[in-house]
Amino acid sequence: MSENKDETQESVDPMASLLHVLDLQPVGNATVSATFSAQTSLADLGQSRADVFVGESQPQPHGRIFGGQVLAQCVIAAGRTVTPGDGKPPRFIHSLHGYFLRPGDSMQPVHFAVERLRDGGSFSARRVHAIQNGAPIMSVIMSFQEEAQGIDHQVPMPDVTDPLELPTTADVVGDIDHPIAQHWAHGRAVDVRHVEGALYLQPATERTPQQHLWMRTLSAIPDDPLLGAAVLAYASDYTMLESAMRANGVAWVTPGFRAASLDHAMWFHRPVRLDDWILYAQDSPSAQGGRGLGTGRMFTRDGTLIATVAQEGMMRIKDLSVLN
Repeated sequence: MSENKDETQESVDPMASLLHVLDLQPVGNATVSATFSAQTSLADLGQSRADVFVGESQPQPHGRIFGGQVLAQCVIAAGRTVTPGDGKPPRFIHSLHGYFLRPGDSMQPVHFAVERLRDGGSFSARRVHAIQNGAPIMSVIMSFQEEAQGIDHQVPMPDVTDPLELPTTADVVGDIDHPIAQHWAHGRAVDVRHVEGALYLQPATERTPQQHLWMRTLSAIPDDPLLGAAVLAYASDYTMLESAMRANGVAWVTPGFRAASLDHAMWFHRPVRLDDWILYAQDSPSAQGGRGLGTGRMFTRDGTLIATVAQEGMMRIKDLSVLN
């Protein structure tokens, strides 16, 4: 993020902005404790130490923090507390499970309190609370594991159109003079190309709960496994509700449509760098009760499955008749 707050979003290099907000700074420690009334103090949960980091936010045209940013920063914060002992191999993130609790302010920094839940023989568990204005906006539990040998299989990658044959987001909405359209087109660090057509301006012609898209960062990222996982988590939040939208004839500009991520789970199967093309194959098993569920699989261009993602989100439409 630029030091000059008056600069427009489009004048800032999106990739430099992303790397900047992921460069968290340690600011000290905190104590997490549980207290009970005299009538219920049957167990002493004691106190735990939390490592505290702070990171800046990427300005957004609607003023709310992008959830993928906070998720990626949580990955960085937790990973920086997982340090192997002398002669021990590094431990890499293999899963995360988190809840988006409150909307965040994209013009304010975020503090991250990391609890070291356990460091076992080969696994480490961490809990991270992302905090603004004294309240958590996200809470995530993550697990890290030493590299290990074992059984190995994966599902095959779908056969879809090559990314270089597809239009970019800038091709689709870049000519629209609106801050959100300009942000989609020029303010993101990740190039997103929809195989079945984007849902920015109009609903899908075919109502199916599946979609495929290609993603890669606009430029190379440093060769750091933790940073690579964080950038992948960041991008995983872009489109997770779109398969449910596609199935129900909803576009991002549908009148009265509101969406927000509620929770997010991710399993990292194999190391990856998002500065080469990743296929994101998504589907929606169900939408109901003002919520939609999306799942996704991420493949490298050569067909290697690198991650699996699941997310449920709030999906509300003020007047359902607009879908008819």
